[in-house]
Amino acid sequence: MPHLPPGQRLRDAWQNRTIIIPGAFNALTARLAESLGFEAVYLSGGALSAGWAGVPDIGLLSVTEFAQAAAVLARATRLPVLCDADTGFGEAMNVERTVQLYEEAGAAGLHLEDQQLPKRCGHLSGKALVPSEVMVAKIRAATAARRDPNFVIIARTDARNVEGMDGAVNRARAYLAAGADMIFPEALESREEFAEFARAVPAPLIANMTEFGRSPLLTIDELSQLGYRAALYPLTAFRAAMKAAEDTLIALKQNGTQKDQLNSMQTRKQLYELLGYDDWESRDRSYFEAPPGGG
Repeated sequence: MPHLPPGQRLRDAWQNRTIIIPGAFNALTARLAESLGFEAVYLSGGALSAGWAGVPDIGLLSVTEFAQAAAVLARATRLPVLCDADTGFGEAMNVERTVQLYEEAGAAGLHLEDQQLPKRCGHLSGKALVPSEVMVAKIRAATAARRDPNFVIIARTDARNVEGMDGAVNRARAYLAAGADMIFPEALESREEFAEFARAVPAPLIANMTEFGRSPLLTIDELSQLGYRAALYPLTAFRAAMKAAEDTLIALKQNGTQKDQLNSMQTRKQLYELLGYDDWESRDRSYFEAPPGGG
């Protein structure tokens, strides 16, 4: 079977069931997700900003930094990589370049949001939105710029907490008409709101199941029943890893040794298996061997 482009693989994954898309805050996490049987991974702007740059998710990183991170994940895993693209890193013409860079990086798709800069985390107050027609122009630019028609363009609207549910629904409909493949309603506040939005916007939908936010943590089965195709878990692994790192460093500081923490660590063997270390070594040795029949 021919190798399918990443956008097609992502579309195929959610075609028949609702899928979990965990955030991969580095390449090894992406590879871990693949080894555990997930069908896609997500590059979160929040995780990249905090984990890589140590800054808040307010639009400080550039499109090239995001695209480089996307390329690292895409090289590390065979899974399709869905990427956060913030507000598109500018206006409509900037969105063209964003799509081109993400496609060149090997991403399966991206989502754009309708906030003004400086943007804020979708689950915080104080957000401001661009006019609907500005976001529509960005979506048109995104769909026109993609070389592969399977590359997924997702429109995220943060309107629920600014303009209410009616505003979110009206924006979603406009974004679909502009060519968006999927809608991402951010920061809905109850199961009933997720259901209401799905009834009002009969289109492919993706939910954000981030922790400690405005939205309830619905199960993947609940989201499937409500009509959502996929759910993002942007910072789930990142938060767990950071908490584990904090606990380990506190114990090291207090005890002067890490011996008591060994049982909670990934072993060297487990790490090397995940990296495919033996395959790297065997390939290296093969380059020093004479080819069959001499050479």
